[in-house]
Amino acid sequence: MESTLRSRPWKGNQPPQKILVMRFQAMGDVVITLPYLQNLKRQYPNVRLHLLTRAEVAPLPEALVLFDEVIAIGGGRNARVQFLLALLLLPKLWMQRFDAVMDLQNHRISKIIRKVLRAKAWVEFDRSSSLSAGRRTQNTIEALWSWRIEPETFFQSRQPGRADVLLQQAGYREQHKLVVLNPAGYCPSRHWPLSAYEAFARRWQVAYPLTQFVLLLLPAHQEAATYLETRLGDHCLNLTGKADPVEAFEILQRCDFMLTEDSGLMHMAWVQGIPTLALFSSSRKDWSAPQGAWSMCLDSSDLECGPCLLPVCKFDDNRCLTRYTPEFVMACAEKILPHAKPHRHVSA
Repeated sequence: MESTLRSRPWKGNQPPQKILVMRFQAMGDVVITLPYLQNLKRQYPNVRLHLLTRAEVAPLPEALVLFDEVIAIGGGRNARVQFLLALLLLPKLWMQRFDAVMDLQNHRISKIIRKVLRAKAWVEFDRSSSLSAGRRTQNTIEALWSWRIEPETFFQSRQPGRADVLLQQAGYREQHKLVVLNPAGYCPSRHWPLSAYEAFARRWQVAYPLTQFVLLLLPAHQEAATYLETRLGDHCLNLTGKADPVEAFEILQRCDFMLTEDSGLMHMAWVQGIPTLALFSSSRKDWSAPQGAWSMCLDSSDLECGPCLLPVCKFDDNRCLTRYTPEFVMACAEKILPHAKPHRHVSA
């Protein structure tokens, strides 16, 4: 299905100077917007971008030199509470007199906000096509005015340095490559066997002896973290439950490669130009796969049963993932390594 989006484009010869960007939902959804908005800001530094997002994900965009203001809505994932809190924000938003609104969410709450603000120009995110979320974000931004946008992997941090402290505390050794292992799929059908992660790490060490493996898992994945830490020993930097999203984002930009299941951390890596190999099973590749020549996605779309979107494999063997051997995954990794993008993090 082709992209379909609604818009009232900006008519001026110069771009709109003050834009409200709206993106709620999960961390990964917000992260996907960052490289496209970063490119817009670099091309048009006088454009002021204000982001309206959920309070839970606001710290990361707040930490970047990108947005002029980040406005947070509380209420978590409770739509009713979120709606009430959004109504309370309307007077403040209305007083800002935005020239344009980019609704990168396009749901009931964002539509109401956009209509109340009565901006001269607006655009709504395409929620229905089979294009990737990144491409749909790009199309939405470009529909507002005549600019042309490409994903940009360079970000500035307002207060860099937190990542270095955590890495040193975990036992980082100078001159070592950092490889992120991320068995973080949210349900059983999305897990590659932990023994396969271990075997992949062993093969990587043969090719690149000066390597340490980084774990940035959530506490819910502590069992997986313990397994890998036990088997990889001091080659493993276990930061499970120790890094917040801002710290994780900064740590990732110091890494050389990520092997990952479908997760928000995966999006944090590819948007910064980190070579990212994603292992998808029941997930839809067309919507969620990482983008760019520095990324690759091994998925189930070639199988009769996939992508099934089921939380548990109906065959009880996760065959869409277990068919990929550590040797094959290593060969895929080496194909995308040369395509790493510049991703230095510098102070404001």
